[in-house]
Amino acid sequence: MNTSEDTLLTVEDLAVYFPVHKGVLSRVAGQVHAVDGVSFEIPRSKTLSLVGESGSGKTTTGRAILRLIEPTRGKVVFNGVTLSELGRKELRSLRREMQIIFQDPYGSLNPRMTVASVITEALAVHNLRPKEQRRDRVLELLELVGLPPEAADRYPNEFSGGQRQRIGVARALAVEPSLIVADEPVSALDVSIQAQILNLLKDLQQKLGLTYLFIGHDLSVIQHISDFVAVMYLGRIVEIGSADEIFSNPVHPYTKALLSAVPVPEPGAVHQRQILTGDIPSPINPPTGCHFHPRCPECQEICKTKPTHLESIGGTHRIACHVHAESPSDSANTVS
Repeated sequence: MNTSEDTLLTVEDLAVYFPVHKGVLSRVAGQVHAVDGVSFEIPRSKTLSLVGESGSGKTTTGRAILRLIEPTRGKVVFNGVTLSELGRKELRSLRREMQIIFQDPYGSLNPRMTVASVITEALAVHNLRPKEQRRDRVLELLELVGLPPEAADRYPNEFSGGQRQRIGVARALAVEPSLIVADEPVSALDVSIQAQILNLLKDLQQKLGLTYLFIGHDLSVIQHISDFVAVMYLGRIVEIGSADEIFSNPVHPYTKALLSAVPVPEPGAVHQRQILTGDIPSPINPPTGCHFHPRCPECQEICKTKPTHLESIGGTHRIACHVHAESPSDSANTVS
């Protein structure tokens, strides 16, 4: 995979396996293949969204990139630095450039700390700004995310869910990061509030040049926020490309099924649902060949035995499918 100068984050063959212990002696009886060979790139100041059903490995991928979870294998290069080669001290200093916004705006904030303390903590950890200037920085950040100055001395339980998520965004911005992993940041919010937070994230991206790895399952949200989209199934990316390519011309059967589940807002419009049969296979013992073949309506014999790799079908569009891939390619899935 060729990395351009405009690429901020490169992920190559990332895998995360969790051991399964059984018996009195707690012996390892298997492994959960949470993430199984994921590769992608994110250009600077762009948004790549990971989308898929619950259990597809989206959140684990995001946390493994930040090394909140240690990967089993793979390579993560951030701004030219290979994260797996860094020691704890070097990684900590670099972490100020990589921040995360959590899904739960209620559980992610310490209820015993004021908003000012929550935000100032990040500044103190990374020794940013003199102590006498940190209060001014807090007020700047609150204004940036649309909260009044008096919010600084209040506690999280005094705010609504949308306001708490704005505080979470302010905390992430406090250390002036380049990359933000947004782990389903609006899924716990009302629809009207979701739009406000999404617009805030887009505005901040334009003002500050932020790069986002956005994790979600709501395709209408994904379409609104994304420059690129990667569709995950059972720990693997099955389709990746620009948002326009994915939403206007979905090719993989799984992507088509996901998009067919999105309600059509036009009364009387013809909308054909593609219902997937069966349950998601266990990540402890994933299917041979293409992981999706037990549920695929277009499954052929080759799908049951031969593993799939992402192959180009034009532009930045790549799919992992024996039926629809037009030409062989390597397994890299560059979106730059």
